[in-house]
Amino acid sequence: MANAFDVVVIGSGTGGYVAAIRAAQLGLRTACVERAPSLGGTCLNWGCIPTKALLEHAHALKIAQDGKEWGLVLPEGTVGIDMTAVHARKDKIVKGLTGGIDLLFKKNKVERIAGTGRLLGGGKVEVTADGTATQTLEAKEIVVATGSTARSVPGIEIDRKRIITSDEAIHMAAIPKSIAIMGSGAVGVEFASIFKRFGSDVTLIELLPRIVPNEDEAVSAELARVFKKGKITVLTGTKVTSAKPGANGVTLTAEPAAGGASQTIEAEYLLVATGRGPVTTGLGAAEAGLKLERGYIKVDALFRTGVPGISAIGDVITFDKPGHPQLAHLSSAEGILVAERIAGHDVRPINYDHVPACTYCDPEIGSVGLTEKEARERGYDVVIGQFNFRVLGRARMANETDGFVKIVAEKKYDEVLGFHMIGPRSTELVAEATLALRLECTVEELMRTIHAHPTMSEAVLEAAHAAHGAPIHA
Repeated sequence: MANAFDVVVIGSGTGGYVAAIRAAQLGLRTACVERAPSLGGTCLNWGCIPTKALLEHAHALKIAQDGKEWGLVLPEGTVGIDMTAVHARKDKIVKGLTGGIDLLFKKNKVERIAGTGRLLGGGKVEVTADGTATQTLEAKEIVVATGSTARSVPGIEIDRKRIITSDEAIHMAAIPKSIAIMGSGAVGVEFASIFKRFGSDVTLIELLPRIVPNEDEAVSAELARVFKKGKITVLTGTKVTSAKPGANGVTLTAEPAAGGASQTIEAEYLLVATGRGPVTTGLGAAEAGLKLERGYIKVDALFRTGVPGISAIGDVITFDKPGHPQLAHLSSAEGILVAERIAGHDVRPINYDHVPACTYCDPEIGSVGLTEKEARERGYDVVIGQFNFRVLGRARMANETDGFVKIVAEKKYDEVLGFHMIGPRSTELVAEATLALRLECTVEELMRTIHAHPTMSEAVLEAAHAAHGAPIHA
C-alpha cells in the first residue's frame, strides 16, 4: 500500500526528524508528518538557532564597542547594530539548516508528508492540509513528537504586538527602548542579554527567589551579580499581576510574591518567557487511548505510551516523576532510542542526571548532574571544588573573566556528581563534564587528565584540584 509505513513520526523537530532518520537508517520504511512549511520544529525555526544567532551578533557588538581596548580602529560614533542585516544573516542560517534536513530526508529515503497529523487508533494517522483531510497513513509504529509552544500565565494575555513571546522577539525589526521580561529561565536571560547589548533598558522579573532557578544557587547568584553590574534591572520574588498594552507600550503591575505593596513598571514591550506547554490539541491523543497529564503524554522509560504501537518523545512527554527537561539535544537522544527499540535493538533508559543544559546568556551557563543542594538532599557527603575564570590567561585574553567552574563530588568514592559553570565557553566545556559523569569519573582521574594551556578548559582541571583542597593557581 502506498500509504503503509513501518514508522510514522508526527512532528519534525529535533526529536521527530532524528527519530525518522534513524528509523530509516535501520531499514524501516518511514514517513514524517509536519504541518509547518519548513522542517526542524521550534529549535531550528524559532528557538535554539535564531536566538543563538542573535546572541552571536550581540557578542560581536560587544567586541566592537570595546574596540579601543582591542586595538580596533573604528571611526568615532560608527559602532551600532543594523537589524535588517542581523535578521538577514539569522534567516540565512535558519534556511540553510532547515534545508539541510530536507536533504537528509531525501538521502535516507524518509517520506515527508505535509499537513497536521491526528491519531485515529488502530495504527492509523489522518493527515489534514488546508483544513481538509488529505490522506490516511497506516503504520506499524507511530512516534508522537509534536513538541511544545510558548505559554503565558493566568491574567496575562499575549497579543503578539506589545505582549509577546520569543516567537515575535526573534523578528523585532527595531530595537525597543525598553523591554520587560517575565521569567528568568533560559529564554528570559538569553533575551535579556540580547536586548541589553543591543541598547534596550531591560527589566527581568522572576517569581521565584532567584534567577535561573533550575541552576546551582552559586550560578544564580553570579548571573544576578553580572546582570546588575551590566545595568539589567533584576526583580526576584516578584509577581506580575496585570499587564495592559497601549499604543506605545505596556503597563505592568507587580508585587512581591510573598505579599506587599505593588509597583508599576512601564516598558515598550513585555516578553513572556514563563515556560512552554505541550502541543497536543487536535492530536486525538485521548481518543486513541493515550494517558495525558496537564496536556503532556505519559510514557515509560522507553517512551512507550501504554497503547501498543504508539510512542512519544521530546517536549510533549511526561513521566511519573515531574521535570522532564525540554531540551533539543535530549529530544534527539530520545528519538534515536525509540527508533532503535522499534527496530529490535537492545536499548537502555536514558540517565536524566547526565543530560547537559546550556544557557547562552552573557556570561554563558553550562551544567550537568546534581547541584550541591540536590546532592546533599540525596544523602551524599558532598565535596565542592570551585575555580574562577578571572585567573586564567585564556579568559583574560578574551576579556571574559566573570564566572567560575564548580564541581560537586562525593567524599567516600571521590565520584563526580555534577558540574556547574558560568563564564566564557561554558556551553562547550560542559561536554567534557558530561563525558566525565557518563564514565563515572572521579575527581582524582579528572586531576590527572592533562588539559592544554592556555585554554578555558583549565578551569575544569583547577576546580578538580580545588575539590581535593590543592588548587594550583588559586
